[in-house]
Amino acid sequence: MEERGGKFLLFSLKNETYGIPIKTVKEIIGMQEVTWIPKNKEYNKGVINLRGKIVPIIDLRLKFGMEEKTYTDRTCIIVIEIDLNSNQRLIGLVVDSVAEVHNILKTELEEPGENAQIEGDLLMGIGKLNDKVVLLINIEKILTEEDAVLLKSPGEMNGESSIDGENIDSINLNN
Repeated sequence: MEERGGKFLLFSLKNETYGIPIKTVKEIIGMQEVTWIPKNKEYNKGVINLRGKIVPIIDLRLKFGMEEKTYTDRTCIIVIEIDLNSNQRLIGLVVDSVAEVHNILKTELEEPGENAQIEGDLLMGIGKLNDKVVLLINIEKILTEEDAVLLKSPGEMNGESSIDGENIDSINLNN
């Protein structure tokens, strides 16, 4: 836990406070129209075009097994940058609302323990903030191996763009 203290972006999901290291956050944007991608998990909502970059969108409520909630004017997308298969990738995380950036000291952190585990070691620690508990997310563990395959860019797919294993260039769209 000694290296986990620092600045965290705090956000809420279902009346609980979560945090991610601010160094992974690239920007926070309002909710946008998301283009759905077939054959994705329910929490992989699709992609957006963010100033010419295609960014996959993950709804953290659904990723964490919570019920889906209608997006409101407070719903936003936290765009983070993570290392995915040795490539830096932007990923958008849909959250109920963003609160603030807060410095959480090493002395205010505890290990998650057996009773506070989220599937896949997603929880890196528990922060104590005045009378609040902040669940700190291990952002590098947010995606499963299956998600990583679905989120590969066309250039990462052996140099070819494909749909279900077919080379896009070989599909005849004039039939």
